[in-house]
Amino acid sequence: MQIDFVITWVDMDDPAWQKDFAKHSGKIDNTVNEVSEARFRDYGLLKYWFRGVEKFAPWVRYVHFVTCGQKPDWLDENHPKLRLVNHTDFIPKEYLPTFNSNVIEIYLHKIPDLAEHFVYFNDDVFLTNHVAPTRFFEDGLPKDIAAFRTNFGRSQFGKNLKNNIRLINKHFNKREVFKRDYDKWFESSYGKKRRLTYLYKPYSKFVTLRTPHNTKSFLKSTFEDVWEKCEDELIEISSHRFRTSNDLTPELFKTWQICQGNFVPYNTYLDAKMFPLVLKSQKAIRAVREQTYSIVCVNDNVHIRNYEQVMDDLRSSFNSILPEKSSFEK
Repeated sequence: MQIDFVITWVDMDDPAWQKDFAKHSGKIDNTVNEVSEARFRDYGLLKYWFRGVEKFAPWVRYVHFVTCGQKPDWLDENHPKLRLVNHTDFIPKEYLPTFNSNVIEIYLHKIPDLAEHFVYFNDDVFLTNHVAPTRFFEDGLPKDIAAFRTNFGRSQFGKNLKNNIRLINKHFNKREVFKRDYDKWFESSYGKKRRLTYLYKPYSKFVTLRTPHNTKSFLKSTFEDVWEKCEDELIEISSHRFRTSNDLTPELFKTWQICQGNFVPYNTYLDAKMFPLVLKSQKAIRAVREQTYSIVCVNDNVHIRNYEQVMDDLRSSFNSILPEKSSFEK
């Protein structure tokens, strides 16, 4: 099985990006989440992402590095495993430029020469310990957790998840899915994560599934199937240059795979952890240094206290486990 990694990244200090951003938005506004600095800034950890891939997942076929035509100065674009991907390579030109990650993500299957099996990373998700291909795929299927969760209330992301689940209920019958894949939905390794699934079992409709903020294992054919069934809805959101409450998100494709039964049950919380730095910066710094998890998300926020010091300490932790340059660096 050939497995690719896909990572999306942006450099908000790029003058060309700033010009486009100003043309369509005006300015960074830290009071509005969708155009806040935390959405676009680079905090100097990207090289550790590549070091982690080389050290902890040397089996990966290609890394597709997706940007709007940007590249860090230190990145070796001639590396045999690296594929530089411009938004123009896979997103229809009428929707560009886009500053909406949801739009970028719904077109990932269009990336040239992308493997059928791929793992998607946001640029705040890092490998901090060894992972085997079987962490992400088994018997040709993605490994994932099928469990319900409470929604995010009135947040924009919560509204997006509700948009996703409306489409899921349009195309899947919950009772039929549960009858066919009961063991996958009530896998013992999920532990307490099964609680809401049991609670909502009598309910005739799907509710939002758990969406752990870490890596996402996808089949390219899942995207193709969703596009075949939901093209009108996906085209509708493609024109949203910035995130809106009417968006769909990549969790739609994750949930679609699960409802198709195209997954192997695995509690992805066991070896992956998301740390919101605004609340848990010291825990994140310690988890990286001690390699507590194989996959760590260090989630940015404009309200982080002592931001520069937190980032310095985080870089120090990454450097303690990944001190040597990777072959991706010049």
